[in-house]
Amino acid sequence: MKISLTERVKEYIFQRDRLFNFLSAEINAYGEGYAEVSMEVKEYHLNAAGVCHGGVLFTLADLAFALASNSYGTLALGIKASITYLKSAKLGDKLIARAEEYSKGKTLATYHIHIFKEDTKEKVAFFEGTVYCFDKPVLTD
Repeated sequence: MKISLTERVKEYIFQRDRLFNFLSAEINAYGEGYAEVSMEVKEYHLNAAGVCHGGVLFTLADLAFALASNSYGTLALGIKASITYLKSAKLGDKLIARAEEYSKGKTLATYHIHIFKEDTKEKVAFFEGTVYCFDKPVLTD
């Protein structure tokens, strides 16, 4: 059975991006222009105030952003990203970052990523990112 390009890109990124392992993040759903990544907030994700560190939330959103923006098989690299924190996440919360393509042109594409708690659907953060789309493949081997 032949594996689709989209599926090959997903596996390629998941295997090579070390932050998936660091965050203990998983890919829940994936397709062209779309990705969903989840993680459970662990002790080592907490900041001095005892809530999930903002950098962890940004990184979770960025993983979903990278997957969604590279899903077509051509290299896309972030050129701008911003996040708005809406609510804190605590130890044990299962978080989902859902990335969806907002607009896509020949060289630029923008993605909206919503982070929410799996059980309550409470919004935790909103991330918006723009990528530059290169005319070269993501897969190098």
